[in-house]
Amino acid sequence: MTARTGAGPLRRLVVLRHAKSAWPEGVRDHERPLGPRGHRDAPEAGRVLAESDLLPDLALCSTAVRARQTWELASAQWGTPPPVRLDPELYAADVPELLAVVHATPPEVVTLLLVGHNPGLEELVLALAGDGLDDALDEVRVKFPTSAIAVLAWHGADWRALNAGTALLTSVMVARGKKE
Repeated sequence: MTARTGAGPLRRLVVLRHAKSAWPEGVRDHERPLGPRGHRDAPEAGRVLAESDLLPDLALCSTAVRARQTWELASAQWGTPPPVRLDPELYAADVPELLAVVHATPPEVVTLLLVGHNPGLEELVLALAGDGLDDALDEVRVKFPTSAIAVLAWHGADWRALNAGTALLTSVMVARGKKE
């Protein structure tokens, strides 16, 4: 898809908060795995992304165990997963740190998936969204729970053009797998 003349292609930043984690005693935060609900919800997140035509060209994923497991379970729902870059900068990152990682994305990437953590992801979505469709912005302001997916769309020649207020929040979804 191409945008207005001179504006650059329509790009999408898909933000996925990791699925619900476990809290095992004596395990460092970075090493916490997914809990039972997370194991149900992460594959559903992958199905939601596929059904919504939101498969990324590249995924950037936190190195935390729960984020990596979310990525692995979600991307296993797709025929051929895109390349993934595990990035330690995404763990416990704030908006400037997250934006720096996004800005480093190669210009040939049109749809980027970011898998990480709150509060940084929620704050990033709210910072980048100049507007939102329907009540998407209100949904994020109220809560961006585990397995939440936010889709930001914008036009730009490269990822460095994505800044505060420049994107449209087109949808917010929360993936929930069925209990067996």
